Amino acid sequence: GQKDAINTKIINFNNEKMQITWAVGELFPGENVSFSYTFEEGKQKVWKPCPTYLLDQGYNSGCLFKTEGHTLAFSIMNSNGSEERFSKILKSDFYIKPSPPENVTFFWKDDTVTITCNKPRRGVKCLRLELQYKSKFDNGWQSRTSKCCRVGDQGFDPRKCYSFRVRLKRLVPYCNVVNYSSDWEAETFWMNGTLLDSCDDDLKSQSNTVILLSCLLAVLLMIFILLILLCKWQRLQKSVMPTIPDPKYVFADLFSDHNGNFQEWIDKTDHAMVQTKLEYEEPECIIEEESQQKDKKNSNKQEPREKIFSSSEAAGNYSPKAGQNACLMPTSNNTVSFSGFQNLMDDDTYVML
Repeated sequence: GQKDAINTKIINFNNEKMQITWAVGELFPGENVSFSYTFEEGKQKVWKPCPTYLLDQGYNSGCLFKTEGHTLAFSIMNSNGSEERFSKILKSDFYIKPSPPENVTFFWKDDTVTITCNKPRRGVKCLRLELQYKSKFDNGWQSRTSKCCRVGDQGFDPRKCYSFRVRLKRLVPYCNVVNYSSDWEAETFWMNGTLLDSCDDDLKSQSNTVILLSCLLAVLLMIFILLILLCKWQRLQKSVMPTIPDPKYVFADLFSDHNGNFQEWIDKTDHAMVQTKLEYEEPECIIEEESQQKDKKNSNKQEPREKIFSSSEAAGNYSPKAGQNACLMPTSNNTVSFSGFQNLMDDDTYVML
């Protein structure tokens, strides 16, 4: 009873290797004990010495050896092998620690993630596949367990990055007396079905997007401010320094019709001005004698409203000077107006009624 009370830790690694350790400092202080084992049953047992010792501060603290059967018997003795300190017989199958899952596959569809792995060669019914995951918004790991070798869960947000890890567990107490699980498979990072190096990449991509948008908005704002300043500067420049008209637009025909030939353009312009003056010249004056003849003809046809009387002597003796003309022009009131008289003789008298 006292010997069985010694605390030991027994692990059967995937039913391939056995490891038995003990607290050497508490059980055998200052003593380097020896270890031997056997997988045979009956009275004729063949004991084998420990092939590989585990050391703690220079003293033997455990033994690592190959699993060769289902029933194990081991013995711990003093340094010279004359006295047994501890012994025990056990079923090695109840201390199995499975290996990590192999060929783990992730399948992401909508908000559901399904994970599968290869089935182990032995003890599949005693194994369970455990899934743990978390996002950067979760405080701890979320766990899901299912039969080997498929597990899944729903409710995953495609916009979040998740960390996943899986392992295999042995059922207790049906298959193991100790709750042993395999080591965790390498942690992976997924986002909407895409494998990432880490969830920090998601944060970096979001931060890069924010930085890019901020820079773009800053550039657009600077361009807008520069346009406003440019408009104000143009207005100020026009008010302070008026623009000089471009002769190309003022004298458009000089450049378009005459290719900048000023002499040709001025000649054509003078000719056009002369024609314009001729078109607007005053109507030709009617000589007095012709006017009188026309008036006589008109007086025969209709009664004159107004009569012109002149002295016979003045009419007989008057002759305008050379180079001087007298012009009679009818007005709108059927009266006669004089124009063009210069230096009339004092003795000549005209009366207009």
